[in-house]
Amino acid sequence: MNVVIIEDENLTAKRLESLLHKYDPAITVLARIPSVAEAVSWFGESDRPVDLVFMDIHLEDDLGFRIFEQTQLTTPVIFTTAYDEYMIQAFKVNSIDYLLKPINYDELIAAIEKFKSLKKQFGQNTSSSYDIETLLNLIGKSKHTDYKERFMITVGTKIRSIETSEVAYFYLEEKVVFLVTKDGLTLPVDYSLDKLTQLLNPRYFFRISRQFLVSLPAIQTIHTFSAGKLKLDLTPKSRQEVFVSGDRMTEFKEWLGK
Repeated sequence: MNVVIIEDENLTAKRLESLLHKYDPAITVLARIPSVAEAVSWFGESDRPVDLVFMDIHLEDDLGFRIFEQTQLTTPVIFTTAYDEYMIQAFKVNSIDYLLKPINYDELIAAIEKFKSLKKQFGQNTSSSYDIETLLNLIGKSKHTDYKERFMITVGTKIRSIETSEVAYFYLEEKVVFLVTKDGLTLPVDYSLDKLTQLLNPRYFFRISRQFLVSLPAIQTIHTFSAGKLKLDLTPKSRQEVFVSGDRMTEFKEWLGK
């Protein structure tokens, strides 16, 4: 398999290459590229076939999405980034998966296996002849069945199973993420809010801020403050005041209207 790594942090790029070779020593990294400009140049000049691209979003000169605007890149992409707010935009381009840094080896393997599975379903065409719309439809179907349905939580010597449908919201407090059920039970979970954003169905859960990830039924009242700032009343009631971050306001309103 021929891959290209687009990453502006040299140590991160080397670590990713090492993880890829750990997974499969036969993988060939054709190039490690640190910027949008160099990526545009490389894809414009190279005639070497590329099976898969690993792309950071924040590069040294611009966002990685600019590469798609300036090239005819049709190769499937696995995004690798420290930011979760670009996930929806990522899946509007050739994205197979979206891995948050630091990259977890097991998640990397799962992403590559997903790519192989989709390629097998689609056929044995070379990367240059992929029908991206069809491929993205397959990705959508694959992702639809991957959403988390329950949480296994250890409380003392007991393990409790909490159905996702029973979760009202999650919140971060003193570096610990807590799950709050519809009946008011509060339990710590071993997931970051970034990871939960990937695991939960975005139709029913939304990350409104760095501190809160809420379900639609948990939103009881929405209050409008000056400058359009939104405050939420959640049920069960939160011990903290709950606001929608300004940079998530537009997307939040669109989510409510779906």
